[in-house]
Amino acid sequence: MSMTDPLGDMLTRIRNGQRANKSTVDAPVSNLRQRVLEVLKREGYIRGFERAETENHPVLRIELKYYEGQPVIRTITRISKPGRRVYSSVKDLPRIRNGLGISIVSTPKGVLSDAEARDANVGGEILCTIF
Repeated sequence: MSMTDPLGDMLTRIRNGQRANKSTVDAPVSNLRQRVLEVLKREGYIRGFERAETENHPVLRIELKYYEGQPVIRTITRISKPGRRVYSSVKDLPRIRNGLGISIVSTPKGVLSDAEARDANVGGEILCTIF
């Protein structure tokens, strides 16, 4: 069975793993997922991730991050969905919680956080927001 929203699936796995206080969660491998995880690691929302081989297929093993027993990621929301894509110019990139959170943007220069996209002066598709 094919998956219609692989990125949404990974975000839900992260959300569910943190609610269950898991230290790691697994998600199937894809290039977009890897790029999003690189941004999350750079911004300090996850400890890290690695590509691991299981019996049948490769997975991304994501190490979740907690601070004083609470998950670092409080909310993680998918913005641009397969049925409704959301694009933004560099001037209109949203500020999440007055700059305390980030949005992840798919740009012509790669997958970037909103601050990196402003610095590079590029807009693109807003994939998700994290606080």
